[in-house]
Amino acid sequence: MRLLSGWFSKAARPLPWRTDPRDPYPSLVSEFMLQQTQVSRVLEKFGPFLKQFGSLRALAGASEAEVLAAWSGLGYYRRARLLHACAKAAARQHGGRIPRDIEELRELPGVGRYTAGAIASIVFGDKHPIVDGNVCRVLQRLEAREGHAGGKDVVGWAWKRAEVLVGLTARGKEVAAFNEGLMELGATVCLPGTPRCDECPLAIECEARRVGAQRRIPAPKPRSPRRRVFHNCLIVRSETGELLIEKRPGKGLWASMWQAPTIETDGAALDSVGELLRELRLPLKGLKLENEKPENSVFHTTHRAVHFSVWKARMTGRIGAGRTRRWAKPAELDSLALANAHRRLLLDS
Repeated sequence: MRLLSGWFSKAARPLPWRTDPRDPYPSLVSEFMLQQTQVSRVLEKFGPFLKQFGSLRALAGASEAEVLAAWSGLGYYRRARLLHACAKAAARQHGGRIPRDIEELRELPGVGRYTAGAIASIVFGDKHPIVDGNVCRVLQRLEAREGHAGGKDVVGWAWKRAEVLVGLTARGKEVAAFNEGLMELGATVCLPGTPRCDECPLAIECEARRVGAQRRIPAPKPRSPRRRVFHNCLIVRSETGELLIEKRPGKGLWASMWQAPTIETDGAALDSVGELLRELRLPLKGLKLENEKPENSVFHTTHRAVHFSVWKARMTGRIGAGRTRRWAKPAELDSLALANAHRRLLLDS
């Protein structure tokens, strides 16, 4: 443990939420942002997000549209809604502060065992384990534990091992250095497939390395095939250069976010632009198509392959604004909640 803590004190990346002492609110925001997202992407959004919502109370008092717009580009927008709900609950139940107690943390929306353990141990120095994919991989290799890191039995085993190990540390900064050191080791040295064993402070204690199994452990996680979804889009630009956008349904992929007028289908794209226009219920008068055949592209999310068929059109006159559709200047798009795919489609039109 001292080897790991000593290594972490020298090798830790200078990330903006790693302040001394740690501030609970930025730490909470970083934990939500880092879920299934690369650090480099989070670094682009973390500073602007905190500048806009400088405190937990400020975030709690913001509208969902403002939060989603600030989150745009990070993906997994459900996390933004949960972070927003978490801030509201903490403001309401804990006087605008993030609680220290592990059970109170876990009662907050979006805060599971890992996030609660990370805040309690890294911010407050209490002896609680944390296990994410990086930590699980490090522990599996240290003890040559077979299985893939997402397997229920392996995850359960990893939590037990992490609890034993963190229990051997002293309270305070040593707990934080140990837990964050495990994560950092998995993120920068004990990598999937190609571990950098020569740089590892725990190499001498690693059973997988001793038996030559460090590249085989953990086993690759079985992947389910991505569901295919088809988005049939019409990008409409007005005479003054504004773009027609509409709000997506309140549930499902990119819920309540803005997009180009779109009909979503399963199985196959729509056969023709005429069918698309009928489905969208857009007036044909004043609408001039720019392409007879759609421009096609694919955007991958974690569980879906979204196939885009895109038509472009110019419109003379105006379509009246409503609750679900409006006109937007291109410069406005950065301040609206749009998924990356739809933002690119609109800006490239």
